[in-house]
Amino acid sequence: MTLAWQNRLIYLLAFCSGFSIMGVELLGGRILAPFFGSSVHIWGSIITVFMLSLSIGYLYGGKLSTQNANLTRYGMIFIVAGILVLPIALWANPIMETIFVAIEDSRYGSLAAASALFLLPTIVLGMISPYSVRLLVTSKEQSGQVAGILYFVSTLGSAMGTIFTSFYFVLWFEVNTIIVSYSALLVVLGATAITFQKLASQTQLATTEEVAHEN
Repeated sequence: MTLAWQNRLIYLLAFCSGFSIMGVELLGGRILAPFFGSSVHIWGSIITVFMLSLSIGYLYGGKLSTQNANLTRYGMIFIVAGILVLPIALWANPIMETIFVAIEDSRYGSLAAASALFLLPTIVLGMISPYSVRLLVTSKEQSGQVAGILYFVSTLGSAMGTIFTSFYFVLWFEVNTIIVSYSALLVVLGATAITFQKLASQTQLATTEEVAHEN
C-alpha cells in the first residue's frame, strides 16, 4: 500500500464528495418545491444554507486535520456525512410540513426548512476538502500544487454531480432513492478509506517485523 495509491484514493474520494454535495443540493429544490414552490428565493435559501454550511465545514475540517490526520478519521467523516444525509429521505416531509405550518412567509420557511434538512450533513461534507489537502501534502513546496489539483478534482466531481443528477438521475429514480444512494455511497467510501488504512498498517507492521527478524 504505497503513498501513491493512498493519494489516488484520496483524490477519488474528494471527487465523489464533490459529486454528492452538488447532487444533494440540486435535489434540495425538488424536495422543498411541494411545500414552498420553486421560485428564486427558494433556490436562494438552498444556496445560502449550502454555502454557509460548507464554509463552516472548511473551518472545522482544517482544524481537525491538524490533530493526527489519518485515513481512518478521514473515512469517519464520510460515514458521518452519509448517516446525516439519510434523514433527508426519511423525514423531509414531516419536517417541512411542521415548518410550513409554523412560518407563513415562504422565504423564511424555505430557509428554515433548508437549514433543518441540509445544514448538518453539508457541514460534515465541507470538512472533506481541507482534510484531504492535509493528507496529500508532504512538503511546503508542494502544498499549493496539491491544493490546486485537489480542488480541481473536487470541483470536477461537483460538475459531474450536477450534470448526472439533473440530466439523468431525476428522470430514472425517485428523489428519495437518489438521496439514499448518495448516503450509501458516502458510507461505502468511508469504509473503503478505513479499510485501506488498516491494510496499510498491517503491511507496514509485517515489513517492520520482517526487517527485525532479518537483523
